[in-house]
Amino acid sequence: MIKLAIDSLDRLLLLAMLALISACAPPQTTPAPVESTLVDQPTQAAMPPAATSTTRALTATPTPTPIATATATAEAGPISTQTATRISSPTATVTATPSPTLPPPTATPTASLTPTPRASIPPIALNLIAAEFDQPVYVTHANDGSGRLFVVERHGKVRVMQAGQVQTESFLDIDPLVGSKSNEQGLLSLAFHPQFHQNRQLFVNYTDNDGHTVVARYETTPDSLAVDLATAQIILTIDQPFPNHNGGQLQFGPDGQLYIGTGDGGAANDPRENAQNGRLLLGKMLRINIDLGHPYVVSADNPFAISAEVRPEIWALGLRNPWRFSFDRLTGDLYIADVGQGEIEEINYEAAGGPGGLNYGWDIMEGLHCFTERNCDTAGLTLPIAEYSHAEGGCAVTGGYVYRGSAYPALNGLYLYGDFCSGKIWGLRVGDRPTLLLDSELSISSFGEDEAGEVYLVDLQGAIYQLVVP
Repeated sequence: MIKLAIDSLDRLLLLAMLALISACAPPQTTPAPVESTLVDQPTQAAMPPAATSTTRALTATPTPTPIATATATAEAGPISTQTATRISSPTATVTATPSPTLPPPTATPTASLTPTPRASIPPIALNLIAAEFDQPVYVTHANDGSGRLFVVERHGKVRVMQAGQVQTESFLDIDPLVGSKSNEQGLLSLAFHPQFHQNRQLFVNYTDNDGHTVVARYETTPDSLAVDLATAQIILTIDQPFPNHNGGQLQFGPDGQLYIGTGDGGAANDPRENAQNGRLLLGKMLRINIDLGHPYVVSADNPFAISAEVRPEIWALGLRNPWRFSFDRLTGDLYIADVGQGEIEEINYEAAGGPGGLNYGWDIMEGLHCFTERNCDTAGLTLPIAEYSHAEGGCAVTGGYVYRGSAYPALNGLYLYGDFCSGKIWGLRVGDRPTLLLDSELSISSFGEDEAGEVYLVDLQGAIYQLVVP
């Protein structure tokens, strides 16, 4: 499952995980992929009480015959007895005025970690909301005015929590499609379309029964109380050479585009150099437009849209396992928490309005430190704005959100994140040193927001908490 990648995490997480559930749901047909043509077209840019609703179980209908299936062969270096793998994603055809291949991104100065005078940060506490979930890995909202929170369970279900009550029936159940044998696999995240209240579309990221990454689109029933399984459409698949480092986060950016975080493919030390290989989608941040084309297009303002050397879907590269990333809902700034190899956990950053194309350095760097060579070349790399070592406690960073709620003004503008293994929670403002806010001792698998911008914490052991100021 749960990403929380990292090889050191594998040791700790195996001890913490619950026993895997035996699949007992009725057979379900995997949605078929459809062809993608990438064109040069830019894009346009406490919960309130509510009546409890009962979701309705839906039966999947036979999958339509796929329009076409296209694959793109990608280069991969040898490793031991492993064979090279391919990316099973649509062939990219970009129509644009010919121009030279984009040059590598230029070096970006690292944000200063020197503290600057700020308002004092108050201590925080955790208010238990519910504790009846099966290995929850994410929580989010639909921004539809319903006040619902949607909790993603690793084995393939999404459950609804409303006014503090957990509904009995699942909002989504794709357990038969989801492979979750390894602890970094499973149903990993959920993102609602910005116009969900009109088009009822939502997107999920999961590993299938062969261990490969699938990004799929679904629609709900007209009353939006449950997902209609017959509407499944695969948007993107990525072959995974190993069971760990799957990334898994989906987020719609302030530009309306869908961003997808992918891990480097797993094992340890990025043995195939996937993160620095522009011809592969592994170890990257992707940006696609799912409102144009079938199943998506790449906008002309993607940094590598017309590059001959880098896949056009790529927004940023050099990531190891960006398990959780988020956008500041006020400024649009992008925060990426990248799980480290064996020593350093890091927070990466891109200010709103940036052109993309940043290289965050893995596996040349781990955090602010050279990884494979004592004196590595950092030219063209964007270094993290914050890091912490495993010696300080912890083993896998879990990214969170910039607080923009109204209940606790003293937290405004503070990026909240934690560590899966230690349960520590920090607050960070760009340009400042991180502040340790709480040592929770929870297995922090994720953070999430509600419609009002209040922040929640997900404990893999089954609970959802709200972050509060006591």
